[in-house]
Amino acid sequence: MSFDYDLFVIGGGSGGVRAARFTAPKGYRVGLAEEYRMGGTCVIRGCVPKKLLSYAAHGFEDVADLAGFGFEASVTGFSWPALIAAKDKEIARLEGAYQNTLNNAGVEWFKARARLDDPHTVVMTDTETGEESRVTAAKILLATGGTPSLPDIPGKELAISSNEAFDLPELPKRVVVYGGGYIAVEFAGIFSGLGAETHLIYRGDKPLRGFDEDLRQFFLEQLEGRENLHLHMGRSIAGLAENRGDDLTVTLDDGSTLSAGAAMFATGRRPNTPESLTLGGQIETNAASAVVVDAYSRTSLPHVFAVGDVTGRLALTPVALHEAMAFVKTAFDDRPTAMDHSDVATAVFSNPEIATCGLTEAEARDRFEAVDIYRSSFRPMRNTLSGNPSRSFMKLVVDRASDRVVGVHLAGRDSAEMMQGFAVAVKMGARKADFDATVGIHPTGAEELVTMRTPVQD
Repeated sequence: MSFDYDLFVIGGGSGGVRAARFTAPKGYRVGLAEEYRMGGTCVIRGCVPKKLLSYAAHGFEDVADLAGFGFEASVTGFSWPALIAAKDKEIARLEGAYQNTLNNAGVEWFKARARLDDPHTVVMTDTETGEESRVTAAKILLATGGTPSLPDIPGKELAISSNEAFDLPELPKRVVVYGGGYIAVEFAGIFSGLGAETHLIYRGDKPLRGFDEDLRQFFLEQLEGRENLHLHMGRSIAGLAENRGDDLTVTLDDGSTLSAGAAMFATGRRPNTPESLTLGGQIETNAASAVVVDAYSRTSLPHVFAVGDVTGRLALTPVALHEAMAFVKTAFDDRPTAMDHSDVATAVFSNPEIATCGLTEAEARDRFEAVDIYRSSFRPMRNTLSGNPSRSFMKLVVDRASDRVVGVHLAGRDSAEMMQGFAVAVKMGARKADFDATVGIHPTGAEELVTMRTPVQD
């Protein structure tokens, strides 16, 4: 059977673009459809703009720290619209770069919403004209990512998600952030850092469920007492209602209320799998609506693959990139390749910043007969003169039998940059003895990871 394309990709995010741009130069006919903006969640309304705003959120704190080093400095004002305009300019540049990358690779891409009409036919609806077109493909890759999931409570239509938070015309004077994961704590840090009275509401006793418990406790303690940030742990939102003016009344489950200019719900994300992509169940999905794939990212239809957040594996951009490269090798290089999802490092660009790689202490104790824990909390050198009370935290989890470092957990400024190098060591199976044999760079915070000698006694 003759097809219009050897590969058609649905979704122009990190995974989809990576797969398309590395397949086309091999001589294959590749098409791609993206209904919104090229670059996907990460580039347009996720990792990249979030990191840009998190840089800005340290501005007031950084200027205040200068006094301890002899500077006479102050901030005369801050403009949220100017920050958003600068962010938008950079995002537009990146989107153009993604488009150029596809063009240079020979990928034919369409600004259109795509659906599957049969196992080999893609129907596209042009987002500008509404016109429909049909194409066929020998192989299809689903890379449609994820989308915010809001709880079904009264007034939920009054809330915003992270999607809308990036385009607020003004910074509200008071903001409620609902949730305890990556996005919630990152935006709580952004809003409060830039001067908004911020209320972080989470049903659990501490944020970042699934992270190491010591790291979570340290993080909670660092949030307590932070300027402009108010914590409401063990609480949930019962409903939202419009108040006079532009304010909202936020009612909590204990009956108390808060007034806010905006309520941002960061209560999780779900795979973006409309029925139009599953062919009436021919492409299997699980209870969470994620596309079910095997180790090689193949769906229940052998010629249809899926990568990235839509699969419900690890919802991280670098993971989608690795999955895409493994897909290319599997589907077009005749080299079946499965991505190893273990020991993937990740970071939370909150304040304080968090980075982690490998197993938590609880996971390690479940897996190994005995583990050793090395833990340290200290005041970074930059804060000794500035007077900034923020502290850093470091923890190593070691399998006692093999001496292998199976988990590294950090909190504090530049934790993500620090973790990238140590993630290589964890992935390679470095032992605690290898850490001990490494000469530290002095004076740095990172040297603490290679100078901890005595395991803690719990």
